[in-house]
Amino acid sequence: MEVRQAVADDAAAIKKILDIYAVRQIVLERSEDDIRSYIKNFVVAEIDGVCQGCCAARDFGNNLLEVRSLAVNPDLIGYGIGKKMINFIIDRLKNERPQFRLFALTMRPDFFQKNGFRIVETAMFPEKIWSDCAKCPKKDCCDEVAVLMEYGF
Repeated sequence: MEVRQAVADDAAAIKKILDIYAVRQIVLERSEDDIRSYIKNFVVAEIDGVCQGCCAARDFGNNLLEVRSLAVNPDLIGYGIGKKMINFIIDRLKNERPQFRLFALTMRPDFFQKNGFRIVETAMFPEKIWSDCAKCPKKDCCDEVAVLMEYGF
């Protein structure tokens, strides 16, 4: 398995994986054009040249970033693909910045806790609430948990 920076040609494969989870309202739906516009935020996990996972890190500024659009081929869950993508992003951020706060809203807080995150209050991230939560179909009955990793603080 190889985890690498995504390129524009990966947009269709990323959308295909995200769509599996978007219909279940686990991740927000993204168009292929939107993915392509933000492709620099994405990493992909490939096995034998086939995209089997994706993950993005959105920069809100002031050293606050969000892990989003984390998805793995459902047949390959439990093989460490998500962990490798998260670690790829964290390692890249450590090389780029002396400090950062990386958060996620998730229905799998245990996964993130195993990878160095801690549970926090969602209200810590008004940037996320303003930009994405307002248009989420679950905005009035959110079932996600906020998790945070701080580096360099």
